[in-house]
Amino acid sequence: MLARGSGPEQRTRLAVQWRQISWIACWIALCAVEALPACPFSCKCDSRSLEVDCSGLGLTMVPPDLPAATRTLLLLNNKLSALPSWAFANLSSLQRLDLSNNFLDQLPRSIFGDLTNLTELQLRNNSIRTLDRDLLQHSPLLRHLDLSINGLAQLPPGLFDGLPALRSLSLRSNRLQNLDRLTFEPLASLQLLQVGDNPWECDCNLRDFKHWMEWFSYRGGRLDQLACTLPKELRGKDMRVVPMEMFNYCSQLEDENSSAGLDIPGPPCTKASPEPAKPKPGAEPEPEPSTACPQKQRYRPVSVRRAIGTVIIAGVVCGIVCIMMVVAAAYGCIYASLMAKYHRELKKRQPLMGDPEGDHEDQKQISSVA
Repeated sequence: MLARGSGPEQRTRLAVQWRQISWIACWIALCAVEALPACPFSCKCDSRSLEVDCSGLGLTMVPPDLPAATRTLLLLNNKLSALPSWAFANLSSLQRLDLSNNFLDQLPRSIFGDLTNLTELQLRNNSIRTLDRDLLQHSPLLRHLDLSINGLAQLPPGLFDGLPALRSLSLRSNRLQNLDRLTFEPLASLQLLQVGDNPWECDCNLRDFKHWMEWFSYRGGRLDQLACTLPKELRGKDMRVVPMEMFNYCSQLEDENSSAGLDIPGPPCTKASPEPAKPKPGAEPEPEPSTACPQKQRYRPVSVRRAIGTVIIAGVVCGIVCIMMVVAAAYGCIYASLMAKYHRELKKRQPLMGDPEGDHEDQKQISSVA
């Protein structure tokens, strides 16, 4: 049994403990509010995954009050047309950034300068025409890069120099006509490359990249179809299956270009020929030096059908020659064995003394064998 004063004392003790617990709970709540800033207006924030979803809101600028601890930022399906260089400043924890389906036409050089932990960058379906070579130099952990459905006509050399961890790269549906092999050689970890739906010109400028594609496929990389648009002889064909004989003319062009640099420069040629001066009366017209531009011969790749036909004809001719050599060797062996057998029989029948009749018969036999 409890004493008479035990009831009020116990209630007082419980009240004190409840106050302490309430103060601790309030303090924890205040710390949590300070650690997680308020979510940007109209965006959806997930405090567990640290994801901020601002997609499909018609935004024309990046929200300025993004939490510093954000790891995933979704800005797709908006109306972003230009981004300031400080749009993603202080987001050093950001790992995934999606800017797909916007109206971006260019990106400042240092826009991703603070994103040192970025692993995925989506820039699909924009209007980007040019890229600065130092755009991605501060994101060495980048693994996935999507630049498809843009207006890129070329890639600056050195764009991928600081991306040793890049695994997948998409360049589909741009305006690329050729690529430089040196631009892709630093991508030692690349596993997937998408380059389809571009107006590729399968000429000398794409020859070195063809060698790189063969090496990339040999080491296990996945590559979609690179269909040629020009020249007409190769339209629709995959660059990887085009025989190297089609690029024999490239060495001729290189030799001509190297030799042209050693020639003595002459007077500049003009496309429009000047009007000849009127000769004086009674004087013979003097021949004037021609300043017209010489028409250079344009090298064109050999037709694929001709190249394949040449290989087939060469194989058939080599086969026929080999068969003829085998037949000739067999005939020589048979003839040599017959002659050896004949000489052995002739020595057996040869008389001890000369016999004119026997000699006459022997000559008949030799003539019949021959």
